[in-house]
Amino acid sequence: QVQLVESGGGWVQAGGSLRLSCTASGSIFSFNVMGWYRQAPGKQRDLVAMVNSGGSTNYADSVKGRFTCSRDNAKNTVYLQMNSLEPEDTGVYYCHARTIVGNYWGQGTQVTVSS
Repeated sequence: QVQLVESGGGWVQAGGSLRLSCTASGSIFSFNVMGWYRQAPGKQRDLVAMVNSGGSTNYADSVKGRFTCSRDNAKNTVYLQMNSLEPEDTGVYYCHARTIVGNYWGQGTQVTVSS
């Protein structure tokens, strides 16, 4: 019954910005950690950013200083503000959330950055 729904993906030129949103629902347990992973064709899915319920964040080295991950606990929504986008940021971005009883994934949203 847990569902994660992402929005905000799309196409942007290098140097531009996008904001991704993900809203989680259907759990009686708190989403203590929420975050974002991305996967390029033929490559593994890697962590981009995550944030816990207290607002503490962690980022992949490749996005530090450019991306900001935040959350609204009342709405069970996590955001990823992506600035200064590079072609290497292209991929499918997946929302991820964890509770004390499970791990959950969104359907993914495509982000394409052209050079």
